Amino acid sequence: MKVQVKRTALAAIVLTTAVAAGCGDGTTNPLAGKGQTVGLSFAGVKPAGLGGVMAVRNALADTLVVTDGTNTLRITSAEVVVREIELKRVQTTIDCDTVTDEDACEEFTIGAVLVSLPLASGVDTRLEVPVDSGTYSEVEFEIHKPGSDSVDQAFTAQNPTWPTNISIRVQGTFNGTPFTFTSDLNEDQEFTFSPPLVIDASGATTNLTIRLDVSTWFRNGAAGPLVDPATANKGGANENLVKDNIKASIKAFEDEDQDGDERDG
Repeated sequence: MKVQVKRTALAAIVLTTAVAAGCGDGTTNPLAGKGQTVGLSFAGVKPAGLGGVMAVRNALADTLVVTDGTNTLRITSAEVVVREIELKRVQTTIDCDTVTDEDACEEFTIGAVLVSLPLASGVDTRLEVPVDSGTYSEVEFEIHKPGSDSVDQAFTAQNPTWPTNISIRVQGTFNGTPFTFTSDLNEDQEFTFSPPLVIDASGATTNLTIRLDVSTWFRNGAAGPLVDPATANKGGANENLVKDNIKASIKAFEDEDQDGDERDG
C-alpha cells in the first residue's frame, strides 16, 4: 500500500489473507488463492432512495453538504482506519481443534488500512481479498486507533502524517468556519448477513460493502439539528453524541453491483 492510501489507489490493491496451513481439504473448503475473491467496498452515504442526503461532487472535490435549515455542514474529507475485517462461517467441515489458529478456519483478516470514504452516493473504494469458499453468517471489523504492535507500526510507516492515537478524521467547514474533527474510537463492529453470504469455488467475485453514513454523524437526533464538529473533538460537549452516531451509522451487506444500496444485493 502507498502512503496516505486514496480511493483511486485502493482499486488495484490485492491484500494477502492469513489462512492457516491445512485449514481446508481441497474440495469442500479449498484454500484461499484458488481463484475466489471477495471485493471489499466502502461507502460514505446512503443512496438517495434510502433517505440519503444529496452530495455535491465536482471536478475539484468530493464534497458532502448537509443542512438543517439554519446551519450548513460541508465535509470535504472523511478518513477511517479499519483493521481485521473478518468473515465467520455458518459452519465448517474442518476440525479446527486440530490447527494452531482456530479462527483461521472461519475467517480472513487484513492489517490496518486507511480508507478515504466517498462523499457522494455509490462506492469508490475497493479491496480484493482471496478467501476460502463457503457460507458465511457474519462480518466483523474494527474501527481502529493504531497502537504500537507490529501491524500498527507498519501502518504508521506507510502513513507517517496520520495523527497519533486517532482512528477517524473529518475535515470541512461548519457555517463557513473550517474544522478538523478527530476521534479515538476503537471498537469492534459485527453484522449478520440475511440471507448468509455464499462464496463458491467458481472463481466469481463476491462484493461486500461497508457503509459509514457520514451524513448522520454530526446531528443531534435522526432529524435533529446539526452540531458543530469542533464541539465533538476529545473532551468536547458532543464527543459522545458523535461517537454514538458513528457506531449507529455503520452497515455491511452484499452489494454485487457496487452501488452502496443493500436493497438490490
